[in-house]
Amino acid sequence: MRALLAPLAALALLAACVPPPPAPPAPSASRAPAFDLPPMRFFGESVPQRPLRPNAEMARNFLDLAFRLETGEDLPVLTRFDGPIPVALTGAVPPTAGPDLARLLDRLRSEAGIDIFQTAGPAAITVEFLPRRTMQAQVPQAACFVEPGVSSWAEYRALGRSGATDWTRLQRRERVAVFIPADTAPQEIRDCLHEEIAQALGPLNDLYELPDSVFNDDNFHTVLTGFDMLMLRAHYAPELANGMTRGAVAARLPAILARLNPAGEKSGPAAPPPTPRAFVRAMESALGPRGSLAARRSAAARAVAIVQARGWRDERTGFALYAFGRLIQSRDAAAAQAAFLGARAAFQAIPGADIQRAQTDLPLATFALSRGDARAAIEIARAAMPAARRSENAALLAELLRTEAAALRLLGRTGEAEALRLDSLGWARYGFGSGQDIANFEASFSALERLARGPQS
Repeated sequence: MRALLAPLAALALLAACVPPPPAPPAPSASRAPAFDLPPMRFFGESVPQRPLRPNAEMARNFLDLAFRLETGEDLPVLTRFDGPIPVALTGAVPPTAGPDLARLLDRLRSEAGIDIFQTAGPAAITVEFLPRRTMQAQVPQAACFVEPGVSSWAEYRALGRSGATDWTRLQRRERVAVFIPADTAPQEIRDCLHEEIAQALGPLNDLYELPDSVFNDDNFHTVLTGFDMLMLRAHYAPELANGMTRGAVAARLPAILARLNPAGEKSGPAAPPPTPRAFVRAMESALGPRGSLAARRSAAARAVAIVQARGWRDERTGFALYAFGRLIQSRDAAAAQAAFLGARAAFQAIPGADIQRAQTDLPLATFALSRGDARAAIEIARAAMPAARRSENAALLAELLRTEAAALRLLGRTGEAEALRLDSLGWARYGFGSGQDIANFEASFSALERLARGPQS
């Protein structure tokens, strides 16, 4: 840790005059917007980022994703569905879930070549929606999750401890259930559909070293990428079959990837080394729901120390610094900005890491606004918006639009500011969901304006 503090301290000198951005006012439990909301905004056709890394590196990724669980347990054989794959929605299905599922299944058919479709009857993959409190009473740390060998919450509760839902015992996939809270934002529901259905179909692991995948607990990517579709297409390649060992798959994988992704037949820099469990545990503690803020800050600092000690210059470097900055922002604005600048520099060196840079640009735009530099805030926010749109991240897009609107208001361009504020609310309805969250989002717009005008306001 000490070795990392030197560059962070040097960067902090550049931000020494920056006050911490204020937290937006917390709404009351029953608060709803006291104004008419614009219609909810939706994304159109997906434009996924294509795979950019060499096939040899992605072959190693495939093996680590397909033959290991997030817990670190090894899977003895490859498993997948045989034949057409029907998917059903059950429970208290939210209104946006059906259209978002239809878009996802269309992409899986066209991009991954998987014979998958929605059904109202018995299904290979059943997506059940239930209250968040019900789900998290059983699995406290899960936003959503997937289980094999069951088709309902009741069946999972009955069989969960019997071994019937143990991925390591599977020889083939026949029935899988995905559990998603119904009372959450439309974007979170869509994100859960993408990641959990992808895991129901194929890879079960998450790797922090991946810069271009939803199979990464950093959650920068929220919809399936070109890399993810390539992994799924390879998982269902005719050269592979249920029951194949890691070695057997490894022998056939180079030819499969050469056929599916000829552009990846190239050399490249050395692949990032595997992520040690110490880093995984530190990030889980830093970002999880348990523990005090001080404990979470300490865990983030441990992750940053691991990054520095191992000399990484990859996705994990940027993510550790970004998480550290988020956690210390309310206590030490200068050090937080230094962490965000370090994260952005790390992401800048990674080809295709546009959404990571966009996430890091959001607090940097806010810092510019806090200095009264409205033009810099606008420049930073606008530069980040294309990546937010390409990655279909409505929550991030709403916050970037809100930041630009506050900066325009500071410049006296009130008509443009109001138009952007309304646009941001339309995206916020999809990104944040509930009336209470929208009210809080709108309150944060006023907080940003006060921040930009300084203490005299």
